Amino acid sequence: MPRCACIDIGSNTTRLLVAEADGRRLHELLSERAFTRLPATGGAGEVGPQKIAQVAAIVARQVRLAEQLGVCSLRVVATAAVRQAIDRAALAAAIAAACGVRLEILSAEDEARLAFAGAIGALTDAPPGPLGVVDIGGGSTELVVGTAGGGVTWSVSLPVGSSVLTQSDLPSDPPTPAELADLREKLAGLFEDVDAPRPTAAYAVGGSATSMQRLMGVALDRDALTRGLQALVSRPAAEVALRLGLHAERARLLPAGILLLDAASRALRAPLLLAGGGLREGVVLEQLASLEA
Repeated sequence: MPRCACIDIGSNTTRLLVAEADGRRLHELLSERAFTRLPATGGAGEVGPQKIAQVAAIVARQVRLAEQLGVCSLRVVATAAVRQAIDRAALAAAIAAACGVRLEILSAEDEARLAFAGAIGALTDAPPGPLGVVDIGGGSTELVVGTAGGGVTWSVSLPVGSSVLTQSDLPSDPPTPAELADLREKLAGLFEDVDAPRPTAAYAVGGSATSMQRLMGVALDRDALTRGLQALVSRPAAEVALRLGLHAERARLLPAGILLLDAASRALRAPLLLAGGGLREGVVLEQLASLEA
């Protein structure tokens, strides 16, 4: 049975997934993440030599882990933070030198397509009709609508993510009520022009969404998001992280992530459910389909 791997360099984390086909679904063999926190510029910025060296070393280690599991296909992909960086070519060169693997820098359209494929592909029984997927990253947010059989029919990428917004709009730890109110108003304006087709069901993916499960379960409706936000802003991030068993850096980003999920849910006019897969699963599913072709 072929095994495939994806290493995803995001704004906040660098993640490895090794999986193989289990009928029509994926069987996860290994999942690992490292918090690498690329600079949150919200536009053209610089990763920087020190961070490039750190990420290249982590990717090389994760490549070795995947190779030890006998993968026949491995892809290293990067999303918004690298896509917007002026020194992205230097990062690609450092990764190639460290482990001989080519870095693929995904377009916003590719990011949306793969997140949708991973989210819908993880469903045991996908509902009929149009389905929505919200992918909250550190540097961008993708809203996608499509069908299980036909794939993506509509998508939009917004240049805001949990890392960018935490740095620019929520400087206090914990965020103040005024900061939260101002960010909520900012997001309402940003999402106001998003004219999304209304899905019959909608799913959330990305680090902010998956971290929510420990706090709120899989149903991320408006009441659950409100309760989660209140729990997160009651204490400094380090205390919240210890109480909930989260990484401290993730806990610091979650208030912005929750406000993004709420704004995206309003734009789709549908409550969100936590998806069991996302971009990495989409990449692996694409690899497996290519091997079968």
